[in-house]
Amino acid sequence: MDAATEDFVAHRNLLFTVAYEMLGSAADAEDVLQETWLKWAGVDLATVRDRRAYLVRITTRQALNRLRTLGRRKETYVGPWLPEPLLTTPDVAEDVELADSVSMAMMLVLETLAPVERAVFVLREVFDLGYGEIAEAVEKSPAAVRQIAHRARAHVAARRPRGEVSAAESREALAAFRRAVETGDLQGLLDILSPDVVLLGGGIKQAVLRPVTGAGKVARFMLGGLAKQAAALSLGAAQVNGYPALIVRLDGELDTVLAVRFDEGRITGLYAVRNPEKLSHMHRETALRR
Repeated sequence: MDAATEDFVAHRNLLFTVAYEMLGSAADAEDVLQETWLKWAGVDLATVRDRRAYLVRITTRQALNRLRTLGRRKETYVGPWLPEPLLTTPDVAEDVELADSVSMAMMLVLETLAPVERAVFVLREVFDLGYGEIAEAVEKSPAAVRQIAHRARAHVAARRPRGEVSAAESREALAAFRRAVETGDLQGLLDILSPDVVLLGGGIKQAVLRPVTGAGKVARFMLGGLAKQAAALSLGAAQVNGYPALIVRLDGELDTVLAVRFDEGRITGLYAVRNPEKLSHMHRETALRR
C-alpha cells in the first residue's frame, strides 16, 4: 500500500462515522468516502501536518455539500424522514458516548440542526476536535464556531432523551415490548409505553405517513397490524445503531427495523424503517469509530 492508501484505510471507519452522523444516510456516507478518497489521492502528503485531521476536514466538507442535496430529497420524501439504520458491531455499544451519538433517537435530534450546526456539534461533541480544526473544516472563524457549538449544544440538550439508559435496561424494556406484541397483550404494551409515545415511519403492515401518538393509539396500531399477518411475521432482536432493536421479518425476509427511544423506564419513541433502500446496511455489521 502507498502512504495515501494506508492512511485512508486506517481512518476509514472514523471517516464513515463522521459522514453518517452528519447525513443520517449510510449510502450517502459511502458516497462521501469515495469523494474524500478522490480528493485525498491528489494531496501532496509532504504538506500535510496531521493526516487524520486533514481527512476529517475533507470528509466534513464533502458531507456538507451532500447535505444540501439531501435536504432537497427530504422535501419530496413520502412520510417522516428517518435515518438509515445500521447493524452495528458489539464494540459500538461498549463505547457509551459513541452509541448515544448514533442512536436513532439522537440521529433524529441531529436532523433538527442546520447543516453547519450539525457538523460543528458532531465534530466537537462526538469526536472532540478543537475549535481551530473545526473552523478549518467548516470554513468559519474559531469565534464563530464557538458560538455555533454553544447554540447547537443548547438545541440538542432540549431535545435529547431525558436520562441515561443502560444497555441492560434497554434490553429488558424491549423484551417486555416484544412479549406484549407477540402475545397480543394490550395491557402489557400500555405498561411499557409512555403515555405520550410517538410512532414514526411505518407499521407492521403499512407505512405511516403521519406520526401516531399516545400509548393507546400506538398499542392498538401495533397489535392490529400484527394480527393481520401474524402467521407470516417473526420478531428478532438485533443491535442497531449501538442499541437493542427489533427486526421484523415477513415470510423470512427483512421487512422492518424497529428502533426505540427510552426515557425514564418507558418507551417514548418507536422508529419503524421499512423503505428497502434504507435497509441495505442491515445485512452486515458496520464498524463505527471515534
